Amino acid sequence: MTTTPGSPPPSTPAGARSPNAWATGGTTFAGVLMAVIGVFGIIEGIAAIAKDDVYVPIGDYTFKFDLTAWGWIHLIFGIIIVAVGVGILKGAGWSRIAGIVLAALSVLLHFLWLPYQPLWALIAIALGVFVIWALCNDKPAARV
Repeated sequence: MTTTPGSPPPSTPAGARSPNAWATGGTTFAGVLMAVIGVFGIIEGIAAIAKDDVYVPIGDYTFKFDLTAWGWIHLIFGIIIVAVGVGILKGAGWSRIAGIVLAALSVLLHFLWLPYQPLWALIAIALGVFVIWALCNDKPAARV
């Protein structure tokens, strides 16, 4: 099929997806997830700072910190993650790399947080891995 100069390029058939459609949609979803995970981190942090008895004290744990210290870590990290999530949604160039780094740090943080909240930590680890995948697979030049 040929096109005449000045005519729009041929469109893809209805229902057909570009090879990068999953990653592009995943990047938008990753931005939303980062914002939501950041808000949850802020709530976790506030809960740990305000009341130390919200979380069950654990026994002898290698990475055991005071719950107030964990609260401040989650609060500060949550604020940063929300900012990067908003940057991803706005399409800022710096936000993809920052998102990958913060998602990797979030996975590590939630692994260390595992004894305090096992179910949420496992869910947050899985979401962090998805965010890393989506941000690594989307090519900004391929976006339309």
